This record gives sequence, structure tokens and C-alpha cells, in this order.
Amino acid sequence: MQKPDAVVVGAGPNGLAAALTLARAGLAVEVLEGAGTAGGGCRTEELTLPGFLHDVCSAVHPMAAASPFFRATDLAGRGVRLLSPPVAFAHPLDGGRAAGVTTSVIDTAGRLGADGPAYMRLLSPLVRDAEAIIPGVLAPLLRVPQYPLAMARFGIYALLPADRLVGRFETPEGRALFGGVAAHAMLPLSSALTAGFGLVMLILAHAVGWPVVEGGSARLVDALVAELLDAGGGVRTGEWITDLGDVGGARATMLDISPKGLLKIGGARISGRSRRALDGFRYGPGICKLDWALSGPVPWDAELCRRTATVHVGGTFEEVARSEADCTAGRHCERPFCIVVQPCVVDPARAPAGRHTLWGYCHVPSGSDVDMTERIEAQIERFAPGFRDLVLARTMRTATEVEQENPNYVGGAIDAGAGTLRQTLFRPTPQWNPYRTPIGGVYLCSASTPPGGGVHGMCGHGAARTALRDLKVTPATEFVASR
Repeated sequence: MQKPDAVVVGAGPNGLAAALTLARAGLAVEVLEGAGTAGGGCRTEELTLPGFLHDVCSAVHPMAAASPFFRATDLAGRGVRLLSPPVAFAHPLDGGRAAGVTTSVIDTAGRLGADGPAYMRLLSPLVRDAEAIIPGVLAPLLRVPQYPLAMARFGIYALLPADRLVGRFETPEGRALFGGVAAHAMLPLSSALTAGFGLVMLILAHAVGWPVVEGGSARLVDALVAELLDAGGGVRTGEWITDLGDVGGARATMLDISPKGLLKIGGARISGRSRRALDGFRYGPGICKLDWALSGPVPWDAELCRRTATVHVGGTFEEVARSEADCTAGRHCERPFCIVVQPCVVDPARAPAGRHTLWGYCHVPSGSDVDMTERIEAQIERFAPGFRDLVLARTMRTATEVEQENPNYVGGAIDAGAGTLRQTLFRPTPQWNPYRTPIGGVYLCSASTPPGGGVHGMCGHGAARTALRDLKVTPATEFVASR
């Protein structure tokens, strides 16, 4: 490979998206990754027993299905298949009850009893505008949205705390359903914007489903790496960068790292006001994550839970809200809200014949070293009696261990930065272009920049577009939302 025009530090989805955006514009690009394999949190490994394929972090991919970056990438041509279960996600309650979301708003509303009309009134207009809203949500706040009216209608609700918008629902099923998706914000449900997190997840469920990747999340990364190599780029693994001086004299340097990591490798190159601003970036709660090898499918009481890959395990809205509030207050909840994924429902090849893999985590205080295995398994057993009898093997990672494996997850926070109102408007620091750093020619392209966490590649794409403008290089055609 020729001397690179651009070097990308970090081969997570955003780093690879940045690399591809630059390569598509004709630049020679090299990616440096500290881990032994590319992917960051988007990897798949045999974490428990031979033949059981577990996603290391990201497991369910509605954002990849909707992302303008991934839609402009020939995933199918690279052998990537997104498999959507008949139910996007389900939320069990005691007594064998459950709420669930399918792609049909009408069908979903019909399962919510007295809350059906309220669900229709809230979601129908937003799902109708999904092709305008989702690209708007996944774009940096650098220009007027392409469809301002659709974004304004969404924003009226999105700015609210979840515990206010949930007042539209009166049944335990409707309230719990909304609480579970809002809890993806990793914030107390009394916080501004938590309603927006929940609405985005619901819009995605209706618009594109909540798919898993056939064979594991690593297949997405494999496709990006393959295209980059075909474009003449390169990926070198096992190379940790501890100082920017080790990168060399490329025209642009893209960093798929956290602000904490930027401060570390930037060293004395960053000082004064810029250092204080980056040091003030807030990270969200951590996670305690488990993977199980099972002898059979999870025996959920509720039939809806057996028809989906994703189950929100946490009980009523009030229980979910208490769990998230405890986490922010530094407490480990006795009945934590858990996100559980059973990919073999649609991808049986993830495990030997008749066996299943299971993935799950709960939110914990940042930097926690507490093993939540007993509490997480008790929550699953609560809604799936006999679950523990199926466990062949398990692995557990505390929040501290999650960060040790991936330094971008500061304190074990997989969202790469708290999704507060301030950090949604100014992420990672208050400045017009969020991707430029205090160091000339160096750009931040991680999930700590807009639009934030999730496997969508748009942070990397946005940062690369900024670099191309600065280099006066014509980029490939920009994405256009369809209607």
C-alpha cells in the first residue's frame, strides 16, 4: 500500500465508516486497531463453549438497517443478511402477560387493549415520517433538517422525559412497553430526551424491525473491511496507539476513541480550555454483561417472548424507572432492568443443533466491579421459570472488565457518553463542528460525537466528511432522505 493520505485509529464501525468514506473519495487509507481483530464492540466470538457464537457487545441492529451509511453499502453483496423476527421486541410482565411490537402499528396497538388508540395516535404519524425522522436523528446538528416539519413533530415529544410521555398510557402493558425502550437511553426516566430515545426505538421497530445479523454481528465488520481492502486500504490489528506521534504524517488522522482517549494520546498537544472541555465530557452508566450457552430455548411464560430476538426484562414501568434511577444514584438495583437477546430464534446456526445462545446485560454504576449474575438470572427466571436448568455455561463481564477489554467504554459505558440534553446538543464539547479536535488535521469520529451510540456508522461518516472539506477533496454523493 502507498503512504496513506489518512490514518484511522480504531476499527470499530465508526472508524471503518470514516475509512470507507475517505477511500470512496479516492484517498489512500490505513486503519490501526489495538485489539487482535477489527470491530470494537461489533464482534462475535465463542465466549462460552465451542460452537456457540456470541456477540461481544452489539447484537441487535435496527440502526444499521435504517442508517444512510449502511444503506449506501452493499451489505447483501458482501454476504450480510439481516434477520428480523416476527416480533421486534417483547416486554414480559408477571402472570404470563407481555407486550410486544411488530412492524405493524395497527397490530401492535390491537394487542394493547385500552392503550391501543393512544398508541395509534402517537406512533402512526411518526412511523409515517420515518424516512425523514431517522436520517434527521442520525445527522449532526450542523444544518437545518431536510424535513423540518417532520422533525418538529417528532421533537415535540422527543424532548420530554419518558415518565411524562408515558402518562398517555394507562395499562401496565402499554406503560412497561414504553419504559423498556426509553431505558435504552441509560438515563433516569425523569430525564429530558428519554422519551425521544424510546420513540426512536419504536419507530425503528415499525419501520425496519429489530434484526440480528446472520452468523453474528462481526459479519457487518467483515463486509466493511472487505470493501476497504478492495478500495486499496489497509487494516493493521494488534497496534495500540499511545501517542499521536506514533501515527505519522498523514494528511488527516481520524480517531475512533473516547475524549478520555484523545486526552491521553494527545498529551501536551491539548491544553487549557480545550483540555478542560474534553475532561468535562460525561460518560453514562456501565453494564454488567453475561453470555450463556443453553441446552434449549428460554422457556418464557409469555408466547410473545418466544417469537422475538429481544426481550426487555424488568417488570412494570415503575420497576424499570427505579432500576435506572438507582444506577445513576450509584446503587446496584436488586431487580435490575435487563436487555436480553436470543438470536437463535431467527439464526439457529449460532449454536449446535437444538442448543441456544443467550446474551444479556443490566445497567450498573460507572466503573462497577459488582457481579450481577444472580440478580440478572433471577429476573429472567421470574418470567421464564426453569431457565437456570438450561444453562450449560456462562461468562460474565463487570463494567470494569468491559472497559479493560475496550477502552472506549469508559467505566463500562457502551453508549460512549451520556445522552443528556446538553451532550446531545454539544457532543463532545460546545463547538460548531463536533468532529474537529484542538489539533490540526486530527478528527474525532467515535460514538462520543454526533449522533452518538449505536451501530450506524454515521459518526465516522460525519467526521470523514469534515476532513474531506478541510482537505478540499470532493466526497462521494451525500445521502438523501427519501419520502
